[in-house]
Amino acid sequence: MRREASFLQDILAACKKIEAIISATTKERFLADEVLPAAVLHHLTVIGEAINRLSPELRGRNADVPWQAIIAVRHRIVHAYFDLDWEILWNAAIDDIPQLREQVSRIFEDEFPESNSG
Repeated sequence: MRREASFLQDILAACKKIEAIISATTKERFLADEVLPAAVLHHLTVIGEAINRLSPELRGRNADVPWQAIIAVRHRIVHAYFDLDWEILWNAAIDDIPQLREQVSRIFEDEFPESNSG
């Protein structure tokens, strides 16, 4: 099993990629595009999978992060792809991803100070 630091780094990398995608477009272009939403969905899936592999202990120590809600989003993406609301996806990328990146960065620094490259 991979170390938890690696999973946190995966989450951070996916957050940064989502932020880069979103910052390079507008809501209108995003909603009209086929590739950009698919890319964001991929990175959200990576985030959900990495969170799912974090230990319950680490998640418990950092209960301010809505871990289960994020895992639920990953399940919805994977199992209900055709039922997704792209505007909700846009809003989550704009509103939730920056906050998640900040929370996970703090957790990475607190839990793995020796790595300190998050």
